[in-house]
Amino acid sequence: MKFYQKEIQLRPLKRGFHLITEELIHEFPELKNIQIGQLLVFIKHSSASLTINENADPTVRTDFESHFNKMVPENAPYYLHTYEGPDDMPAHIKTSLLGNSVTIPITKGRLNLGTWQGIYVCEHRDYGGSRKLVLTAFGN
Repeated sequence: MKFYQKEIQLRPLKRGFHLITEELIHEFPELKNIQIGQLLVFIKHSSASLTINENADPTVRTDFESHFNKMVPENAPYYLHTYEGPDDMPAHIKTSLLGNSVTIPITKGRLNLGTWQGIYVCEHRDYGGSRKLVLTAFGN
């Protein structure tokens, strides 16, 4: 079994849901060395998350942002963790709802995603800065 691991740093992204599938493939050419296996993508932050969803229509990502902002509002009167700004505690909650990792099958050296699937980084802060991802691929 082969194992590859790499840490990458994404450019700073504005608040929202951003497709990063092609960037991950470009940054991790070792995927081509695996015929059958898995890619684990982990984000090293508590106010940004990862998910897999629609990759064709950008309005899906806009709708995600709108819905999450309504579902987890800023300035809720019961938040105690407020000293890092009004977007911080909601960002932590959104991250816990979506999660900090995704796992994708690798088949014949390629990510085996569905036709309309893509990997999103979900930036939940207004000014989150650059984000670090750990990519781990393993298989035969």
